[in-house]
Amino acid sequence: MNLSRVAALSAFSLAFSFVAAAQTAPPRSTIVLHAARLLDIEAGRMVTPGEVLVRNGRIVQTGTAVAHPPEARVIDLGNRTLMPGLIDVHVHLFLHPGAEDMQTVEESVPQRTILATLAARDDLMAGFTAERDMGTEGAGSADTAVRNAINQGLIPGPRLRISGNAVDILGGHEDAIRFNPAQHVLSNATYANNVDEIIEVIREQFKEGADFVKMYETGRDSFRDGKFSTPYQYTEAQLAAAVQEAARVGKRVGVHATGEPGTLYAAQAGVEAIDHADQLSEETMRIMREKQIPAVPTFTISEYFADHAASPAAGARLHEQLAYHAQEFKKQLAAGVPMAVGSDVGPFPHGTQAREFVLMAQYGMKAIDVLRADLLNGAKVLGWEGQIGALKPEYFADIVAVDGDPIEDITAVQRVAFVMKGGVVYKNAAGQ
Repeated sequence: MNLSRVAALSAFSLAFSFVAAAQTAPPRSTIVLHAARLLDIEAGRMVTPGEVLVRNGRIVQTGTAVAHPPEARVIDLGNRTLMPGLIDVHVHLFLHPGAEDMQTVEESVPQRTILATLAARDDLMAGFTAERDMGTEGAGSADTAVRNAINQGLIPGPRLRISGNAVDILGGHEDAIRFNPAQHVLSNATYANNVDEIIEVIREQFKEGADFVKMYETGRDSFRDGKFSTPYQYTEAQLAAAVQEAARVGKRVGVHATGEPGTLYAAQAGVEAIDHADQLSEETMRIMREKQIPAVPTFTISEYFADHAASPAAGARLHEQLAYHAQEFKKQLAAGVPMAVGSDVGPFPHGTQAREFVLMAQYGMKAIDVLRADLLNGAKVLGWEGQIGALKPEYFADIVAVDGDPIEDITAVQRVAFVMKGGVVYKNAAGQ
């Protein structure tokens, strides 16, 4: 193990000790948070000043002034904005910067699981209190263990919806197609080539603890002379069978779908979101608007790959493709396609994915609309609508404080000074 990973493990030990101490110490279950501003996400405005009363992990009261019970711990966060914990609906806890195809071959599942716990901690400390883990990339159902350890308070991390391995066809997007076939390198996804196999894989994944299904619907992508193309992997009927099977037990299907006709098939089948969505036809956008299926643009990963390309020529091509996606995004906004915020973090450093907010605003959304896409639509995608995504009584006390006003300057979400999840304080720059 290299020195950077030794350092990472040491940092994890410190974070673990902090959280363990916080949860074994005598509880201070009543907390009042005070700051200069509070984001009312549904009204799209700031409340000044802002206070939140928290008791036993839930929000009790919010407003300019709340009750201050005598037993309450008061935390004054000064000239900051209180807002709901951030949501990332597309993460990869089991990936880190570097050659993705090689790390999934060279690193054992136990090693990758340890790194995933560090990634979960980094995301939480950056203010992301809820996430959707879009596939372990060959680590099977190891994300079940990470989610459960977080839920049991053993390690710090966001609330998680997890999928286990993604589902793919033979020779598909995440199959090991560039390796020597004689080496029998395993796919980073689980094969399912027809409806019967899809249903069997889904049932096995749910047995192993998955909260939803992640399917690769398109890939690999091609972008030449300003034209984007990508082969589909599953027909509309096959995706519909997956959606129906997941719905049988109250669960849903998420997809990697970058372009047509795969994005259309996904929309017709009624998936929970269309992730990446580089290219959407008029018909696809109409269906997404009518069914309220959000697109998840994942700009940050594209920017990172373009900025870290192997050559200037490759970087130029990737930046051109990113510009194409940005133009398509503007068309999607004009067509009324709902949006959610997902970064595809993993291949770029965990804890830095608030960049996605900035890029969505840069490419055409108002800051308040980006925040609503993240908090309100993100809660819907994760299936926690009415429990997270707003500062309201009876919601989970998942609360962050940021330096500045994110409605006026969306980059404020990159400056998280305070993190609370479920009433437990994990980060507090105020030192109180």
